[in-house]
Amino acid sequence: MVISQGHPPKRLPKIYEVRSITERKERAVLVGLASSNHAETLDELESLTLTAGAEVVERILQRRDSIDPGTFLSRGKIDFLRAMVDEKTMDLVVFDEDLSPAQMRNLEKRLETKILDRNELILAIFADRARTREARLQVELAQLEYLLPRLTKMWGHLSRQQGGIGTRGPGETQLEVDRRRVREKIAFLKRKLEGVEKERRVQRSRRTRVHRTALVGYTNAGKSTLLNSLTGAGVLAENKLFATLDATTRRYRFPSGGITLFTDTVGFIRKLPHHLVASFRSTLEEVVEADLLLHVVDASSPHAEEQIEAVLTVLVDLKAAAVPTVMVLNKIDAAPEDRVTGLIARHTGAIPVSAEQRTGLDVLRREVEERVTTPPTSAPAGTR
Repeated sequence: MVISQGHPPKRLPKIYEVRSITERKERAVLVGLASSNHAETLDELESLTLTAGAEVVERILQRRDSIDPGTFLSRGKIDFLRAMVDEKTMDLVVFDEDLSPAQMRNLEKRLETKILDRNELILAIFADRARTREARLQVELAQLEYLLPRLTKMWGHLSRQQGGIGTRGPGETQLEVDRRRVREKIAFLKRKLEGVEKERRVQRSRRTRVHRTALVGYTNAGKSTLLNSLTGAGVLAENKLFATLDATTRRYRFPSGGITLFTDTVGFIRKLPHHLVASFRSTLEEVVEADLLLHVVDASSPHAEEQIEAVLTVLVDLKAAAVPTVMVLNKIDAAPEDRVTGLIARHTGAIPVSAEQRTGLDVLRREVEERVTTPPTSAPAGTR
């Protein structure tokens, strides 16, 4: 089947949509790897699960040296988890790691319940948060690219497992058809996004002589609230992970006459799915092409240092580590004083603010104003 440039491929069956867990309050058990920081990583996974709409009931850990390549979990851990699922009527098992298609298929067969890995959970949240046409296109593309290698398990109930004569059953034939449809839809979405990217490039070319300041940071660090407090932008700001997915830009004029364009960007997270990074390329280009980055940190989080490292890792992946950066310690009104003091001591030049209480913003504005009137110089991310 050939898809013309202007027409979308046939709609995929409902079975091929990445699953959502927001239809009702599902009971979930979290699975992570035992490590020195597993409490922190499972805390984050719990926040993601709650954001997606499920209730977290239990947590279990798997030792790294006992990972089974076929099921991820050891046989004993599977038996333990199966008993827990039955006893506590769990609807969902969420893994803090990226599972292979075979591992997911084998786990669903052994546990007889729905399995989500970290990537699919984040994709479900992004799908629920997408509001604009561009964000919906980006999320759908990421979902389909995640889904393509996992189509086999969806037709397992129709295909025959034995080799030899007579094994080419209807499941295999339908699988080939649907793989082609998914690939065609991926190609169609990429063409649509190329058009969006061209529009963004044209918009950026019109403002190349204007200084650009991008707000980056871990999800829920308060970037949107900070943008609102600095510029009166009026964008959505909620105390939720990935509350906004779209880049929002506001023009700001300083008393000196200098002008910068403040841009709020999508939040980062530990192990951000590569499908999302690729799909949101046009949005994240705002970071790469900025003259200045404001690295917004949630100073009230006990995991602030780990979140800083996660953001710096993403900036390196985006090839934006050389963009001059000012660290902004947000939410100081909700942070212990010794934590703020420690962060300032470890990160020279960091500016403490409270976007919600509007404290420290004058200092931040003056810092940005100096950068607007001074030719930019390269500096490592996370420094001034």
